[in-house]
Amino acid sequence: MTFYSFARSVVAGFLKPLYRIEVIGLEYFPKDGGVLLCTNHIHNFDPLVVGATAPRPVHFMAKEEIFNVPVLGNIVRRCNAFPVKRGKGDRESLRAGLKVLKDGNVFGLFPEGTRSKTGEIGKGLSGAGFFALRTEADVVPCAIIGPYKSLGKLKVVYGKPIAMEEMRAAKASAEQVTELIMSEIDKLIKEHQ
Repeated sequence: MTFYSFARSVVAGFLKPLYRIEVIGLEYFPKDGGVLLCTNHIHNFDPLVVGATAPRPVHFMAKEEIFNVPVLGNIVRRCNAFPVKRGKGDRESLRAGLKVLKDGNVFGLFPEGTRSKTGEIGKGLSGAGFFALRTEADVVPCAIIGPYKSLGKLKVVYGKPIAMEEMRAAKASAEQVTELIMSEIDKLIKEHQ
């Protein structure tokens, strides 16, 4: 058993009963190949919830400061995360994200870049569109719905992969592609609230 698998089972064993997590749409999740998994961001636990419910290991960007915290930094790194310098054009993290996708793995991204204080979906940053356009990865929208309340009900909804062929053929901008991704996430939220 890998460290990731062990950590995933521990996190799932704690979070799933605490928040009564219901997972919808796993049948849409590609079984292999690169996947850009784009999710709304409402809580600090979102990466843990996505990692515990996704059917394949997920790689995340995490703010650089986390990797400098003793013990935590090592755990986060062993759980497939890599650092990003926020607020700057961090070419190294962009290359790392592209490599995850080109190697046929799952790259989890929160296009909004930060948590929504209101729970409402925000405007996505162009990074999601950048990764979608630069690779042949499947783009899977994901919605986390509900308040994080003990013994409440939290839904994690995986949507059908978004067809990107037309966007790539039309030479759409990263911003346009991100808008499409965010609209698909929003549709999932409205459909499953």
